[in-house]
Formats: sequence, structure tokens, C-alpha cells
Amino acid sequence: MTVLESEAAYRLWAPSYDSAPNPLVALEQRILSERIRFTPSMRVLDLATGTGRWLEIALAHGADAYGVDLSCEMLQQARPKGLYGRLIQASLYALPFPDDFADLAICSFALSYVNAPETALREMARTSRGIVISDLHPAAAAAGWARSFRANGEKYEIASHQHSPTALERCAEPAGLKRAWGMEAKFGEPERRIFNRSGKAASFDAMKHIPAILISCWTRR
Repeated sequence: MTVLESEAAYRLWAPSYDSAPNPLVALEQRILSERIRFTPSMRVLDLATGTGRWLEIALAHGADAYGVDLSCEMLQQARPKGLYGRLIQASLYALPFPDDFADLAICSFALSYVNAPETALREMARTSRGIVISDLHPAAAAAGWARSFRANGEKYEIASHQHSPTALERCAEPAGLKRAWGMEAKFGEPERRIFNRSGKAASFDAMKHIPAILISCWTRR
């Protein structure tokens, strides 16, 4: 399997990204939809927005929301969804917003693509009063789960860095962040349907016992 850095990977994956059901994304959205309450008074940043998933959800609830992503190809897929004017191409290392811009920032399945999480967390803390981070669980990575996709008849894996909860705590402290809550999420019956539709029903029973996603919420001290 060819391993690509995230920018090159999403350049290839962007045209088909929304077409294939993703059980990790479905699990994260199911869990966080119970935890996050968007309101019309909120300003939200969807960091590494991709094709605008959390941005769409926040806007649908009336929030003043903006999406940031480094991949212009992913942002191109988001624009036709009525998100024009809400999308910004930028790095997590240098967010183009003033201090205290947002009430909440969501960073979904992206922090492990950066090799300097302390810089990304510092930027999140500078611009947002609350931060929710989700990513592939270290236990899932240790079990051999790969971030992979198919494009042009080939299978690709996305290179990533595993940041343990302890490492995130070390990065969060100098950024002035304290952990509000955290949780591990495993696949449940709602995700079984996605495995079945993808022809991977046999994999579900083995994978459902492994923590799939690590989610943490941070606030400024």
C-alpha cells in the first residue's frame, strides 16, 4: 500500500470523499451530537473542515461558523454545499483569526496529521475559548487500523503521528488549556450497518471491542 502525506492524500481522495460511508466519521458524529449544543449565539470554527461536515451542522443550528482546511481540493468539494464565504484555506499552525474569535473549535480527525501538536493547540487556544478534539484512538492504531482510502483503483494509506493522551496533556498545559472531559468511543449497532453495506460485516465483531476514537474537550484556564 502506498503511504502518502495528508496533503497529497486528500488531493486524491477529495472527489470521492463524501461518496463512501465511513464508520469512524459516523461514530464520532453520533457521539458528539449528544455532547455539543450549537446555538445561534455561538461562533464556531471547524478546523480541518474537509468537505464541511461539522460546518454544515453548526450552520444548520444557527451558529456563526467558519471552516478551515489546508487542502484546496477538499474545500472545492465543500463550496457547492452553500458554504461559500465560510471556507478558508489555512494551516492549523497559523489560524487566520484574532484572539478570542470563537466560542468553540472542533478539530476532527486531523491533529494526528501534524507533527507539532503543541503549536496547533496553542493556536486553537488563542482563537477559541473551548476546543473539542477527536482522533483515531491509540489502541486502534496499535491494533493495526490504518487510515486508508481507494482512488483510481489503488489503495492508499495516510501517514499520521500518534499523540497519546499524556502527550496531549503536555502540549495543552503551556497553551493554557485544561481538560474539561474526555471519552473513548467504540463502534455500536448503528455503525454495524455501515460495515454491512461496505461488505465488511465479518470485521465488525472483531473491531467493536477496540476503542475506535479518542475524544477530548478543553477549555482555557
